[in-house]
Amino acid sequence: MTLIYGKTLMSEDAILDDLLQACDRYFGLEVRDASPIKRGYLNLKWKLTTDSGSYLLKQYNQKRLQLYDHEALLEAFQLQMKLYDNGLPCPKLHSYKGLYFLSSKNGELFLLMDYCEGKIVAPGKTNEEQMFELGTTTGFMHHLLNEQEIRKKAQFAIPDKIDRLKHWRTLQFSAESAGNEHQVAIFKKLHSVTSSIDWDDFVLGERGWSHRDLWMDNLLFDDKKLCAILDFDRMKYDYPQLDAARAVISGALNDGRLDVDRVRAFMDGYNCHCPMDEKKMVQSLKLLWLMESTWWITDDMADHKGPPIRFAEEMMWLTDHFFQLEEIITTS
Repeated sequence: MTLIYGKTLMSEDAILDDLLQACDRYFGLEVRDASPIKRGYLNLKWKLTTDSGSYLLKQYNQKRLQLYDHEALLEAFQLQMKLYDNGLPCPKLHSYKGLYFLSSKNGELFLLMDYCEGKIVAPGKTNEEQMFELGTTTGFMHHLLNEQEIRKKAQFAIPDKIDRLKHWRTLQFSAESAGNEHQVAIFKKLHSVTSSIDWDDFVLGERGWSHRDLWMDNLLFDDKKLCAILDFDRMKYDYPQLDAARAVISGALNDGRLDVDRVRAFMDGYNCHCPMDEKKMVQSLKLLWLMESTWWITDDMADHKGPPIRFAEEMMWLTDHFFQLEEIITTS
């Protein structure tokens, strides 16, 4: 595989060689083996085996990096280290002269962090013990991040209802023009559900630092224990309850059914550090739908590959069960 940066054609092997030279220069690492990790989008990752232990090397793809605020990334790295230093299971980042984001000779930006053991559980395939652990760790993370109140604007804002209705109608008309009856039905359903919602029912809770990407691919488990939370790149000041909803829908929705026992296991764990009752969980799932449905239910979703397929399924399940969420979670 080759990656094109501007007019320069670079193979993954060439990028790795450049990064390994940088690791030697910054940290004195003599790498005995570098195994590629084929997860994530565009960014390259390797497990490095050295005489001093195992590390994860993460290269930031230059095209994808343009989508991120550089200062926000640096702040996220600082917060990740605060979490690590306070006992949250997450990778330790390694710095050089106080810098975590480092550059290679050829200008590749990268992170070096400890390699975390554990396995990724497929979406919807968690057990109750794992969901309890996830709830406990998520609540602990939010507690550590938000011990002191910070008055900042949250990343998410409730959209205007009229604008959202126009959005779904526009996609419906586009699908009709393309003769795609399957998508026409989907966008009609989304418009109908949106039209029926009392917008005042969307209740935003406390603002605070949030992971904002808390789904199964960014979690490592053993049979019962949560070994690590990964990938803090999207961390922003937002609404922590959205993290809870994302973790729950990712871990507990399986084959078109939300496992309420696992939802409650998550809430029991979360309540060890932060409050979360059934009403707040229902509100959080509805807000997650409001935030993410336009991200994943799109006119090109037939071309989705990998995680977006799952995310679209989650948003469609929430669409189909939007008005039954209270009953599902409180009476099951």
